[in-house]
Amino acid sequence: MNQGKNRRMKQIMQQDNRTIIVPMDHGVTIGPICGITNMQQTIDQLIKGGVDAILVHKGIAKNVDATGTGLIVMLNGISNLNPNMNNKVQVCSVQEATRLGADAVAVHVNVGAPEEDKMLSTLGKVAEECEKFGLPLLAMMYPRGPKITDEHALEVVAHAARIGAELGADIIKTNYTGTVETFKQVTESCPVPVLIAGGPKCTSVEELLQTTNDAIKAGAAGLSMGRNIFQWNNQALIVKALSAIVHKGASIEQAQKILGETP
Repeated sequence: MNQGKNRRMKQIMQQDNRTIIVPMDHGVTIGPICGITNMQQTIDQLIKGGVDAILVHKGIAKNVDATGTGLIVMLNGISNLNPNMNNKVQVCSVQEATRLGADAVAVHVNVGAPEEDKMLSTLGKVAEECEKFGLPLLAMMYPRGPKITDEHALEVVAHAARIGAELGADIIKTNYTGTVETFKQVTESCPVPVLIAGGPKCTSVEELLQTTNDAIKAGAAGLSMGRNIFQWNNQALIVKALSAIVHKGASIEQAQKILGETP
């Protein structure tokens, strides 16, 4: 890893080689949903809670102040208004993200989708560009397509994660497989740090804390969760509670106590 990339990685991954990233690229995919209607307000709360990095599209990166946390710029996307929303297309370059002051960039690949070949081609080219500009690459690797019956199954999640690492990603984000035992096989077969995605919003804080705790036990390097963080009433406290588990090895009970603190 070159010196520039190594320095920027330290803005995303803390000294314990773990991280909490809050992706807020949902405005392109599903529109200005609850929690991201006022981006600056949400970002301020996330920084207050100690988030390690936020992930946004280039237009948001231009118009918010993210001082105090890492900035990851999303390079591809598609809206859910498109009949083929699994086909993520590139909308920003590594060079443009660098000009915006990004500490890293991200590419989303739906492994198993009919357009997987195009998305993998984008991932490979972006990985090459990232080496040139010294920018870490986060690959969001999701098993999604006609042949995939369970997007959380060990075999397809491990395969998707490995593809991202094989093609040059520095960090992988993928689905949690549901148990410590199965996800441990994902992390052990992937040579770069693996983060768990949030998916749909959890039904309870207990579910969120338990999933986080189990993922860390399985060797995950942290979280990359959107709605499960930015749609909580107190975004700063939920980040603080999750950070206690990820970075400090806190128990679920200790994290719950943090959520009871006065904002």
